[in-house]
Amino acid sequence: MAITHATDENFSAETSEGVVLVDFWAPWCGPCKMIAPVLEELDAELGEKLKIVKVDVDDNQETAGKYGIMSIPTLIVLKNGELVDKTVGFQPKEALAELVNKHL
Repeated sequence: MAITHATDENFSAETSEGVVLVDFWAPWCGPCKMIAPVLEELDAELGEKLKIVKVDVDDNQETAGKYGIMSIPTLIVLKNGELVDKTVGFQPKEALAELVNKHL
């Protein structure tokens, strides 16, 4: 599955089913750029079981506010639309895999 870019308008529809890793990011954020290839690798490995959604906090402040995003990158794990996990800052692939695997 490819990584999806969600907006305030379609966020609920994109994240309502299954396990979803949401990356709250912005184009100007250095650590966000560092985590992008990590997410691509995770998507390649877990794409059948995990959906990855990116939300640009500058353009989608309503969604970022709903989840109390104070710093980026913040990654949250949703299971059938419910928040089940959260991590802030750059994470290596192993840490992100561990974060999502316990919910798959």
